[in-house]
Amino acid sequence: MSSKSLWAGVLTLALSPAVMAAGSPSTSRPPPAAPAAHANDYEQGVKAVQARDFQRALPLFQKVAQADPRNADAWNYIGFSQRKLKHFDESLAAYQKALALNPNHKGALEYMGELYLDLGDMGKAREQLAKLHGLCPTGCSEYDDLNKAVTASQATQSKN
Repeated sequence: MSSKSLWAGVLTLALSPAVMAAGSPSTSRPPPAAPAAHANDYEQGVKAVQARDFQRALPLFQKVAQADPRNADAWNYIGFSQRKLKHFDESLAAYQKALALNPNHKGALEYMGELYLDLGDMGKAREQLAKLHGLCPTGCSEYDDLNKAVTASQATQSKN
């Protein structure tokens, strides 16, 4: 085995956990390499989101993203918190950042689709749904949740 092949294999194994963590759903933990203080901010942010305290969650995730700008999960939660606070422009920018870092981030795709529904853009919401379908051909919770939201939005629009 050449040294080039050996290094390629070592790098692949070393980077696999980081890639998997970045592509995990919105409820994932930060990568193990994150400093302990920022891991705590992340965990506290998740707890705040679960408590629906988005005002408290937002600065926690912003601290995580400032310390680790490549943390797609933190950017996703920033977008989620901003959306729940009705700061739609900031929400869109955060989801776009999460997806620039990890185009297959299922949580960001779902939440961006929900943002488009909030904005009344059914076409863009369906684009996110189609991307999720491509990532989850046999189904996943992110696809199911966005599909339900799209269906409910369509039902509401047809009644009006």
